[in-house]
Amino acid sequence: MERWTPPFEITNQIVDAVAEIAELTGRLNGKDTLSANPMLRRSNRIRTIQGSLAIEQNTLSLEQVTAILNGKHIIAPPKDIKEVKNAYDIYSRMDEINPYSIDDLLLAHKVMMSDLIAEAGAFRTRPVGIVDSEGHVLHLGATPHLVPGLISELLSWCRDSDAHMLIKSCVFHYEFELIHPFADGNGRIGRLWHTLLLSKWNPIMAWLPIESIIHDRQQEYYEAINKSNDSGKSTQFILFMLSSIKASLIDTISMSDEMSDAAKYKESMRKRKILEYLKKHEYIMNANVRELCDVSAATANRILGEMVSGNELVKQHINGHWAYALST
Repeated sequence: MERWTPPFEITNQIVDAVAEIAELTGRLNGKDTLSANPMLRRSNRIRTIQGSLAIEQNTLSLEQVTAILNGKHIIAPPKDIKEVKNAYDIYSRMDEINPYSIDDLLLAHKVMMSDLIAEAGAFRTRPVGIVDSEGHVLHLGATPHLVPGLISELLSWCRDSDAHMLIKSCVFHYEFELIHPFADGNGRIGRLWHTLLLSKWNPIMAWLPIESIIHDRQQEYYEAINKSNDSGKSTQFILFMLSSIKASLIDTISMSDEMSDAAKYKESMRKRKILEYLKKHEYIMNANVRELCDVSAATANRILGEMVSGNELVKQHINGHWAYALST
């Protein structure tokens, strides 16, 4: 029996986009910015959640989503708050999810839609139509009794296909939305799964704000779905998604450069304060640096250690304590 294959074309534009994304991913990996910067990872994750939920008419701003995830109380519709907490929960568990498992897909839906719909964690049992943000019907989802088999075929193809993961993940995303396996939550699960698949190609992809970029281009997102529906193949949707992935990489590289420059400036100012202090004092101690630079003891130790390594300071033992003086 011949295995099912979703219809799409690999065009020159797609090949070029894959090459550009691979090059940008290499640049971001080379900078080691995301792995070394938990603030940037968290910022991108919050943007991802806010963007994906905003596409589904969640009203919360980026600042409100940040406040919720920081444990603060905000005044907002309980449903919107619950959507944020659920989404953060499942995105935080991506490392544990097998992207080719139906059981894990159902579990992800259960977490994402917990206390939001009755059928959380189960395929739908009723027909459903797919509409855009203005309420226009894009297409009808698959007949309910066919859904489990179609999803199983799609996951199997995605696991076994020789196509590049950048392309496979886009095809999965489109075909998943076409099937529309759940009563609600299909969009957010489709986008989550797209990111999950990309993260298996390169872990850095788990931290890109792709969903935020899609939200910014929401009309183009629906247009790409419509064009693919009309042509009977996902080629246009692949092109749109690859352009969004590329945009998210450029965005993250730019942000990491800005944060790196800001961090370097802050470090430079701290060291300058220490050197100015030593123009008036014979030596400086950890406690002085903590007060001078408003940093923790560990950060003060690191800064002083770097200045010793750079031959700016010498370390001395004075009255039973470590102290630091200017190098002569």
